[in-house]
Amino acid sequence: MPNWYYEKKDLRNTPSIRDGIDFETERRYRKEGARFIMQTGTSMGLGHNTVATGVVYFHRFYMFHSFKTFPRYVTACCCLFLAGKVEETPKKCKDIIKTARALLTDQKFVSFGEDPKEEVMTLERILLQTIKFDLQVEHPYSFLVRYAKNLKGDSAKLQKMVQMAWNFVNDSLSTTVSLQWEPEIIAVALIYLASKLSKFTVVDWVGKQPEHLKWWDMFVQDVTMEILEDICHQVLDLYQQPNNESPPDSPPQLPPSKASPPMKRANISPQANKNSPTVNNPPLKTSAPPPPLPPVVEMEVNHIPKHITDVNQGIAIGNWHQTNQPPPLPHGNTSGYGAPPPGPPPQQWQQHYSHPYSNNYYNR
Repeated sequence: MPNWYYEKKDLRNTPSIRDGIDFETERRYRKEGARFIMQTGTSMGLGHNTVATGVVYFHRFYMFHSFKTFPRYVTACCCLFLAGKVEETPKKCKDIIKTARALLTDQKFVSFGEDPKEEVMTLERILLQTIKFDLQVEHPYSFLVRYAKNLKGDSAKLQKMVQMAWNFVNDSLSTTVSLQWEPEIIAVALIYLASKLSKFTVVDWVGKQPEHLKWWDMFVQDVTMEILEDICHQVLDLYQQPNNESPPDSPPQLPPSKASPPMKRANISPQANKNSPTVNNPPLKTSAPPPPLPPVVEMEVNHIPKHITDVNQGIAIGNWHQTNQPPPLPHGNTSGYGAPPPGPPPQQWQQHYSHPYSNNYYNR
């Protein structure tokens, strides 16, 4: 299977940038596409895993294709359509298009062409080829809850911190952190950020060993403070960006369905391999605790809108933060929550889902 993690220099040399789109514009297009998937998914009652999977497909797709060739809103609908089938929450293609039509202006919807359904269905084949049928995606949500259940402290404060971290995970979908770091590391970084903001200090946790300097040492290895701070900065940057109205997409210019798009295997840098999380491996060896959050991050924290630090919301994306909430942690226990119940067996989805075209009912 392809490796989906990139260096920052790769993110500045995408097909869109080589096609004449500047870095900031591409970043805005990615953010708008991701938020459109969130809005559409929320309007259709889809869960956070389905929405997040669609967003990850979206980000991966544009590592191989240009925004000038594939309009972002058509691609967003296609990614959500495929994600619904993969996550076993399928929606009809025509219903996704109907919802998109209600959310988009006439000027933006023109990119869907004369036959929107055909555009989405044609693009689905290209999407599948681009991601090499690598359909299963893990997200930080499950790791966030699992890690939080091992932390000790006041239940109410812990729940508040988890809610804030969950909101940060929601908002991180609008960035490219999922193209840079594994979900385990993203979960650790955003718990770290939320704990700083909510003033929840983790001093004890289930399974603590003498060599553990920080709680995340028992879950991931070789994760430096620089990595965590980089992820935090990328999320914090969202709250400082102006939300300007973007120009409409260019008309769709889909290549013929017979032609396969050029394939390129994602390469992960040696540094990224070094920092990959390893579960239950020997802990990180250091001689001193990591430094506190740098002043520049503290300064950026002061610019976060009040509704973020109020915990119950994140960036306003329809009802996304109101409908996408973390599960409540057990109450009345300050000695740690233990491990969560085991999840479904691996590859369980294959029992119900073999190919995107196997269930023609939803390809309507």
